[in-house]
Amino acid sequence: MAVSNYTEVTFFILSGFANHPELQVSLFLMFLFIYLFTVLGNLGLIMLIRIDSQLHTPMYFFLSNLAFIDLLYSSTITPKALVNFLSNQKTISFVGCFVQMYFFVGLVCSECFLLGSMAYDRYVAICNPLLYSVVMSQKVCNWLGTMPYVIGFTNSLISICVISSLTFFDSSINHFFCDTTALLALSCVDAFRTQMVIFVLAAFTIFSSLLIITLTYIAIISAILRIQSAAGRQKAFSTCTSHLMGVTIFYGSLIFTYLQPDNTSSLTQ
Repeated sequence: MAVSNYTEVTFFILSGFANHPELQVSLFLMFLFIYLFTVLGNLGLIMLIRIDSQLHTPMYFFLSNLAFIDLLYSSTITPKALVNFLSNQKTISFVGCFVQMYFFVGLVCSECFLLGSMAYDRYVAICNPLLYSVVMSQKVCNWLGTMPYVIGFTNSLISICVISSLTFFDSSINHFFCDTTALLALSCVDAFRTQMVIFVLAAFTIFSSLLIITLTYIAIISAILRIQSAAGRQKAFSTCTSHLMGVTIFYGSLIFTYLQPDNTSSLTQ
């Protein structure tokens, strides 16, 4: 449905994968399996940490927050995508689209800084083990757990404000959910300034949080190399392996998706 200005848009059409009707059922089953696996895995992790008093430590506090974020932003996108896979209309309301984008962007940005908080936790545990319980007090953990949400959703609010000021020439979004790049591609006015704002916000979120993680891991690796025992070095490094792997996959995906010079041209990919 072509539209002449922003105020006339009352819904969007999520046309991602629409060119492959023969794959709709297969995609539905695949996404459903991944979503159920995600929900059960993260809910199980959160419940286990809450029930087991031995897991009431800073590391597992941050891990439960990470599971909570993963659960929420999967639930922000996947249920609507599952409905659309089996629907002929594949629509989402205008308000629903921006609400979905607000929570998705906010939660992803929150995860960036939460991974930074987790890196700092590992830094204290390895570099200052005798002071760990003092440095990582409940007050500090609450602060490190809250600030990622504050920064993330502030970032998302700014993104929503600048994108909502645009006018759109079409309501067909070339994606299976409402993402910033997909909506920017529909703008019927020069969106260069808006694109720059989004790019700066994305770059700030990714690189500032990544800088925190990088600096802490430089200190961690330096401390590990000073350990005389090979078994001690291996034990210390093993406490960071899963976090480092998650950081690599998460940030690699974000940089590839959102920090390309012209990322609106790669929506199909």
